[in-house]
Amino acid sequence: MYKLLLRPLFFKFDPESIHHFTFSLIKNLSKVPGVKFIFRSLYVVNDKRLERKLFGLTFKNPVGLAAGFDKNAVLYNELANFGFGFIEIGTVTPKGQPGNPKKRLFRLKSDQGIINRMGFNNEGLEAAIMQLKKNKGQLIIGGNIGKNTSTKPEGYTQDYLECFNALHPYVDYFVLNVSCPNVGSHAKLNDKDYLEELIGAVQEANKAFDKQKPILLKIAPDLNNIQLDEIVDLVNETKLDGVIASNTSTDRSGLKASDAQLEEIGNGGLSGQPIKAKSTGVIKYLSEKSNKSFPIIGVGGIHSAEDALEKLNAGADLLQIYTGFIYEGPGLVKSINKAILDAS
Repeated sequence: MYKLLLRPLFFKFDPESIHHFTFSLIKNLSKVPGVKFIFRSLYVVNDKRLERKLFGLTFKNPVGLAAGFDKNAVLYNELANFGFGFIEIGTVTPKGQPGNPKKRLFRLKSDQGIINRMGFNNEGLEAAIMQLKKNKGQLIIGGNIGKNTSTKPEGYTQDYLECFNALHPYVDYFVLNVSCPNVGSHAKLNDKDYLEELIGAVQEANKAFDKQKPILLKIAPDLNNIQLDEIVDLVNETKLDGVIASNTSTDRSGLKASDAQLEEIGNGGLSGQPIKAKSTGVIKYLSEKSNKSFPIIGVGGIHSAEDALEKLNAGADLLQIYTGFIYEGPGLVKSINKAILDAS
């Protein structure tokens, strides 16, 4: 029904506007008696064989929703009814910020992709915490954290620490988002020496809590093998809990979209089917080079059960979807989980 009726209707409207409309629709529908049961009966697959135990957490199934969809943690309770094993909220920054000027979200229909330059738009730390206090405990929640755009380089680490300390009681794991191409001063966030400093500071803060939370690093799909070798060394040296591979791409090669269309859209991070192979390649390289010494969450271009299995076979331990969820609808989660069961 989604691909036949809803998607053609939704795709007639501005992507960011329809995103907010869909949020309101799901929120209001979920308040209607019986709708939660209908959603769960349609999309949730309950089977112990789907459980995954990683970095001290037990995931009901390996299919998660990537950060960027529920930035402000306003819909995760309702989205739990669509069969996800975990949901990552954010990216959250200490202060609320509007992000980049609109229009900043674009569909590439012929490529089944999306280009965005949102710029960490979110309502800030306090707003996220207010929403996270409403957690019904239905599934694992990850906290994706970043820096404010206005923060000067010497204050980057403090921004991450502020988010980490405040969100610690409310999320199950953390992701240091240092690979978004849509925020300023991107270069420093990819510097190995700075990453060691940032990871060390966050790990030290983690020790102050009775229960320490897993910390993961989200990396770009555009890294070359030398840079990926550095990531492997970094994760092993700092004993990070895992890596998310990967974020959006700045590469525009091989797209069906015309040069004129791409020029009109401008800069931004590309997600969806066009980055599937690149993301899978990064996962495979990290998995083989590290001899599977750390968990990998695979994300990027998962639009079908086959795409998901390809990521798992490449070395991913868990999966996340975003653009595929928009193009394929909530049935994608169920089809992936059923395919994993069939392959087991």
